[in-house]
Amino acid sequence: MQQWDAVWLNVNIATMVANTQCAYGTIENAAIAIKEGAIAWLGSKDALPEFDALSTPIYDGKGNWITPGLIDCHTHLIFGGNRANEFEMRLSGASYEDIAKQGGGILSTVKATREASAEALFVAANKHVNALMAEGVTTVEVKSGYGLDTANEIKMLEVAQLLNQHHVVDVQSTFLGAHALPAEYKDDADGYIDVVCNEMLPQVAERGLAVAVDVFCEGIGFSYQQTERVLTKAKELGLKVKLHAEQLSDLGGAGLVADLNGLSADHIEYISEASIEKMAKSGTVAVVLPGAFYTLRETKLPPFDLFRKHQLDIAVASDFNPGSSPICSLQLMMNMACTLFRLTPSEALAGVTRNAAKALGLDDRGTLEVGKRADFALWDIAQPAQLAYQFGCNPLQQLVIAGNVVKQ
Repeated sequence: MQQWDAVWLNVNIATMVANTQCAYGTIENAAIAIKEGAIAWLGSKDALPEFDALSTPIYDGKGNWITPGLIDCHTHLIFGGNRANEFEMRLSGASYEDIAKQGGGILSTVKATREASAEALFVAANKHVNALMAEGVTTVEVKSGYGLDTANEIKMLEVAQLLNQHHVVDVQSTFLGAHALPAEYKDDADGYIDVVCNEMLPQVAERGLAVAVDVFCEGIGFSYQQTERVLTKAKELGLKVKLHAEQLSDLGGAGLVADLNGLSADHIEYISEASIEKMAKSGTVAVVLPGAFYTLRETKLPPFDLFRKHQLDIAVASDFNPGSSPICSLQLMMNMACTLFRLTPSEALAGVTRNAAKALGLDDRGTLEVGKRADFALWDIAQPAQLAYQFGCNPLQQLVIAGNVVKQ
């Protein structure tokens, strides 16, 4: 007789396992059992092994759907202040580049973040994680990048570490010291990159404050050569690498991060087919960010036909930040991925589960399989496509993280 920690009956399961006959990896009229924080069994209810029903908590899914817990693989949710004034400026015709050149954009958030205490940043960020969790998110990536000096970058990463320690959602930290050029290095980008490589990165690695390193490789960010220096140093220190690439122009950053066997290239509206081919070869994930596309009123779509042609894994993330994507909702990103980017609902769901896990280098979650973390959501829906089809009527009924029921 099986001894399990909990069992869910009368559910339909979208396992999101790839290469199955159904895009969702569907198991209808199913059951799922967990033990010690992992999935111990799942399959047709008719095949459910005998277990100790008297001592095992049993949940009746009432015919609703279970999916893997959602994963937001690209956020900037630790920050001070807000940039509603820039929202108004954009509506008056100012471009992202115009605002940045006037001292706004990332640098205005840098000022507010430097002035904020770690406690204030934690309180605000905790609310953001709560909002994501309320929509079914069980893992979230959090970047630094609003400190832009050693002390404040460390402060941000320590806040992210505290979030991971005190919140049930799993927080994955990324160091983004090369996010923008701070005012004190206005005419010395190479000098700032020296600080990132020789001072910030060694401290981040030594103290275990991040699992990955990111760079904003762009005309208003950092050059290909500067990006290469940071990512190469990160690899030397044993850190994973990813990249903001080809958002506004094609500098070849996506190809670079693929050459370094990086986790992901993110944004990539202007990516070339040559870089896509490199990503396909290395297994680097294409992370698309419909919230930024929407907020900035972009018109250049990522080349999804080429992504599909070369069989790239496509992840979808919120890019939640105070400037270019002030939208703290992964459910809305699924809808936008379909309506703005023409992904199918199954591609959108894969983008916030299986492929998002791969974009973070996590192979223990993102699909529902025996042995994987028991991170899953129970939704009051009739079919999985509803998760991308409808927004504003949150169908989340129950959320399980590492085997613990955190919402019901």
